[in-house]
Amino acid sequence: MNIMAPRTRSFTYHRGEQRILMEVPVFLDGHRRLPGTESTFTENVSARGARVVSMRRWEQGEKLTFASRTGEFRSMARVAYCQPLQSDGFAVGVEFLEANGRWVV
Repeated sequence: MNIMAPRTRSFTYHRGEQRILMEVPVFLDGHRRLPGTESTFTENVSARGARVVSMRRWEQGEKLTFASRTGEFRSMARVAYCQPLQSDGFAVGVEFLEANGRWVV
């Protein structure tokens, strides 16, 4: 009797748009367990989202308010991922859902 191991496939994920390394001062608001506005910055940006540094752990799919500190841009956003950093904090990928104003790209 010949028993074959199940096949595994690996897929490479390609982002639909390129991220640009850019520190933009922003506010995050809407954390479920730790209310209040967090003042932080982006690590990289695109037209449809950003990667930000946060002191809070966010849940994938969690909704938040994302705004530039200049007040020129504001959006409801969704957490795409949250990864612990080697230093304190987390790297959080956010996807803009309802963008209003002028974003950097």
